[in-house]
Amino acid sequence: MVVFFDPGQMTARLELEAPASVSDGQGGAVTEWQAQSSLWARIEPVSFAIGETGMAEIGTVSHRIWIGFRQGVAAGMRFRKGARLFAIRMVRDPDETGRYLVCHCEEEKS
Repeated sequence: MVVFFDPGQMTARLELEAPASVSDGQGGAVTEWQAQSSLWARIEPVSFAIGETGMAEIGTVSHRIWIGFRQGVAAGMRFRKGARLFAIRMVRDPDETGRYLVCHCEEEKS
């Protein structure tokens, strides 16, 4: 089944970032995020869940982010929109035609 999607709905400009291990100068490593590309996307809020950590209440917001198909996008990467960060949890081609990717993401605190 071919998914109909209007590419004109891709109105959010995002940076795709990948983690890289960088030496900390003391024999260890730290993770730094490196920009891979800038792209247009559609961001759809999906769900909001509230949980507790210790005495604090925390919320998790999940999103579906649609982008044009590209190789190399994988779980563990993230999108940045200004100060907002979206951790990619899963990537799929919604109709297996190689036109789009849907990234299932959780918004992180920056």
